[in-house]
Parts: sequence; structure tokens; C-alpha cells
Amino acid sequence: MDAVRRRFGETAGALAALQDARHEETVERVARLLGLSGSERVLDVGCGAGAIALAVAGTAREVVGVDVVPELLAEARARAASNVSFVAADATALPFARGEFDVVCCARVFHHVPRPELVLAEMTRVLRAGGTMLVVDQLAPDDPLAAIELNRFEHARDPSTSRVLADVDLRGLFDANGLVLHAVEYVREERELELYLDRAACHGAAREEARALAPGDPSGRYGWYVLHKPSFGG
Repeated sequence: MDAVRRRFGETAGALAALQDARHEETVERVARLLGLSGSERVLDVGCGAGAIALAVAGTAREVVGVDVVPELLAEARARAASNVSFVAADATALPFARGEFDVVCCARVFHHVPRPELVLAEMTRVLRAGGTMLVVDQLAPDDPLAAIELNRFEHARDPSTSRVLADVDLRGLFDANGLVLHAVEYVREERELELYLDRAACHGAAREEARALAPGDPSGRYGWYVLHKPSFGG
């Protein structure tokens, strides 16, 4: 967790600016995938500078974002609407009651935590029966050797990266928590290598190592998963 705080504390402003540039695209995609009615209470786990929380603010009754990085929370609060609040909290021990939220979201977090299954279990716990979950994360290739190569590069670029999971790994986690996959969209993000290294504050010898390990195509593939918690799941 200290590595996450250092990395994202240093780059909070740049990440917030990138988030702002993507805001309209994020609003459109989240609205299409979630179809909120305006009555929902939404939780954004590992909210960062608030990308998802702010994207749903206009169509939700209330939004709560949690993160462990003070600098990111400060960026999020500076952008927050009146129905959005942000709390410092660990994603593996959420300070909320069982079934407290109608919708729970988590974007670009799983590959930064050593045990994403603990985060998903907490997200499932605080989601009400019959509620909706949105999970977004970078995807590793299905080929195990290609996945190892990608993870070597990503860890060299950003030591706070634990492991980028493949689609099959994420689906296994969803199944283990009794979640039902409703829809998924795969999105390719075009990336220029030097800017991508800048985004992680990757400099000096670490930058040279990351360059040497970089894939021929630095673009990233992301999965946007919409899941339901069955009503009989309690």
C-alpha cells in the first residue's frame, strides 16, 4: 500500500488532468452500461481523482468514493458535486454495512492490489442483493507467456503494479463471489510509450528498464464488466 500511496501521490495532478480530458467519454460509457434511474446510492472503490464517481454524479442520488491516497482524494474533492463525498478508506476493509449500496464500482484498481479477491469480496458485501457492480481494469493477454511479459513491463514502469489479470482470471473472481455477468465491453486505449512512462513518474534507470521491456504495441486493453448480485444472495 505504501508503494501505491507514493506512486499516486506523486502523479495525482497529472492523473486528474487525464481524467478531466476523458470525462465526457467516461460519462457516456458509464451511462450506457449502468442505466441509472437517479435513485441509486453508488460507491466508487479506489476512486482515485474521482473519474467514475464524478461520471455518475449526474444520474445517481448519492455517490461515495473511497481511496487511500490523500492527494488523489484532494483532487476528487476539488471536482465534486454536492451529492458526492469522498472518504479515506482501505478497499479491503470498507467502512460500510452489508448491502448499503445499490451500485458498487471499481476502476483500474485490481492490478494495484496484491489480493484483488479481498477487494471484490468487500465490494460484494456492501452491495445490496439485486444490485449492480461495475469493474474496470486493464487485461493481460490470454497467453500466459505474453501475460508474464506484459506484467514485467508494467511492474518496471510502475512498481505499485502487482499483477494485471487476464479476462479469464477476472471472470473466475466474479464467479467465486456469486456475481452474474450481465455485459462486458472491451476497450483498447492507444498509448504513446514515453507519455505512458511519464504518467507513472518512471525516470532514470527504471525508465530504461521499462523501455527495454516495453511491448511493440504499448496500447492497453481494458474490460468494462457489468455484474449483478442475485437477489437470493442476501
